[in-house]
Amino acid sequence: MRMKKGYKALVDEAMAQVTTYSVEQARAKLGDPDVCFVDVRDVRELEREGVIPGAVHAPRGMLEFWVDPESPYHRPVFAEDKEFILFCAAGWRSALATKTLQDMGLPRVAHIEGGFSAWKSAGAPVADKPKK
Repeated sequence: MRMKKGYKALVDEAMAQVTTYSVEQARAKLGDPDVCFVDVRDVRELEREGVIPGAVHAPRGMLEFWVDPESPYHRPVFAEDKEFILFCAAGWRSALATKTLQDMGLPRVAHIEGGFSAWKSAGAPVADKPKK
């Protein structure tokens, strides 16, 4: 089967329309009270690879529902006046997610180039996933 538009085209389109921070640019914002890092990876990835300290976990499959104040699944953190910096493992899911949140009207949203893998490789802060 030939796809009308494959994932590469979708990711490329998103990348052309969203703000992408380098690891260095994102790292400079870590700890800023006006910035919220959002981890869109699967929970198993967090357990296996670790997390960015202080990041909010919002699985990619629930993100739109958690962001929309009309949704029964809305999470108040997404109603805060902050810049949201998304990341996944490599930057593909977070590019798509950033584009979606931008389309939904979230005013300040960006993602990290290369995702958590690039973050970790650069020696940026990583912690174990907090236990419940």
